[in-house]
Amino acid sequence: MEIERKFLIKSLPAQLESYPKKHLEQAYLCTEPVVRIRREADEYFLTYKGKGLMIREEYNLPLTKKAYLHLKEKADGNVITKTRYYLPEKDGLTIELDIFEGIHAPLIMAEVEFPDEKSASAYVAPDWFGEEVTNDPAYHNSNMI
Repeated sequence: MEIERKFLIKSLPAQLESYPKKHLEQAYLCTEPVVRIRREADEYFLTYKGKGLMIREEYNLPLTKKAYLHLKEKADGNVITKTRYYLPEKDGLTIELDIFEGIHAPLIMAEVEFPDEKSASAYVAPDWFGEEVTNDPAYHNSNMI
């Protein structure tokens, strides 16, 4: 189960480059239900996501590089590329800050995943976050292809 809230960003945090980051590449084989493939450095995954906005099922399965490249050729729409920064947040949470590249630049969005719905509902975002877009399907990556 994935429980997350999404936000646009007003301004980038100081010393962004000091935080861990990964370059992500992802593509969609299906958008309803969501079936995504993703490359994170030398790791490859197939992800299934159920319906929902803040709360939905999510399953990740490892892929080989060969399987990833084969499936990537069958993807619908555009391949999404972004740099994801991992910033520590209060209460042991992590902010995943995505800076999109290519046709989606200059979009910058933050996601925060929660252990339960209660903590998600109680979360107060930092001042540098902008508008919350959790309930706007346009900001699901699967709708950005």
